[in-house]
Amino acid sequence: MKRRELIQSAVALSVMGAFGGLSPALAQDAGAFRKVRREVPRSTPGKIDVVEFFWYGCIHCYNFEPKVNAWHKKLPSDVVFTKIPIAYQSQRVNFQGHQRLYYTLETMGKLDMAHSKVFEAMHKDKKQLANDEQIFDFAESIGLKREEFANVFKSFGVNAKCAQAKTIFEAYGADGVPTLGIDGKFFTSASIAGSEDNAIRVAEALIRRQRQA
Repeated sequence: MKRRELIQSAVALSVMGAFGGLSPALAQDAGAFRKVRREVPRSTPGKIDVVEFFWYGCIHCYNFEPKVNAWHKKLPSDVVFTKIPIAYQSQRVNFQGHQRLYYTLETMGKLDMAHSKVFEAMHKDKKQLANDEQIFDFAESIGLKREEFANVFKSFGVNAKCAQAKTIFEAYGADGVPTLGIDGKFFTSASIAGSEDNAIRVAEALIRRQRQA
């Protein structure tokens, strides 16, 4: 989903193979992935970074979630997989709050319990999570202590994680979500590769390429 579509989608909420056997070079000729704007250093020396850029309010991210989760659990031990919530600048959409929500859950060790519940709240229950208080209400509704959650939400540690996410997303130069970033050098998505399955197969080809680099 492109940036403009993301914002349009969020405003609407508030109102109511083929590459598996191909070499990376051939995949690039087919337009199945892009090179990053600026290379991103590896987070862990000797490991291959794979990131998924997403936004909780994106219906495509919600639909992609089961598939990408099943995939990343089977990645080899030399691959480090990280989810990165994006936050565009917008006066109409609470991108920053949704990003902080993710990193607050991560900091509190509650992602396994709560990550899918955020998606369901926004897309099944049509909760807007349009401001901090609505986010705190949601956190309390799933059994988290409101004051503790709010303190972490506003903490320096969460600020730092959001700033790092912004730096990485801008370096990749992707213009929509969900997007898979490979080792700070390439990215692909269903819109680029043609389908979710193709995006995953292209990502696997790029992982193999980076392993041999």
